[in-house]
Amino acid sequence: MAIDKKHINIRFPFQKSNEGHYLQLNKTTKEAIKSDLLHLLLTNKGDRLYMPDFGTNLYQYVFEQNDAISHGEIKREINESVKKYIPGLVIDDMEFLVEDSNRNVVAVNIKFSVTSGIFKSTDYVMVTF
Repeated sequence: MAIDKKHINIRFPFQKSNEGHYLQLNKTTKEAIKSDLLHLLLTNKGDRLYMPDFGTNLYQYVFEQNDAISHGEIKREINESVKKYIPGLVIDDMEFLVEDSNRNVVAVNIKFSVTSGIFKSTDYVMVTF
């Protein structure tokens, strides 16, 4: 008799599954929320059918100055999208990592918390563009 494993949603970024599914699936709530966050951040507004406001406009900052002003706008963009589409997730901190050797790359380390009743779980995700 096969044991039915619990799966929550599709893992993002998409990867081929070795377990007989077409794509890898998340097995924990923490993995699922992290996938949801990455999916939200890396989807351009207007790309999702029937949900034109889903996602962010982070790619518009690709050719902007890599400075505190742009970082503030990126923070605002991320916070607004997360509040609207992932209400159980709270962004605790956003750190912008800029290398002196390559000032054209922005890496954002996002520390977040997920609350479920009285329990709170903290994790982070890094997005580079």
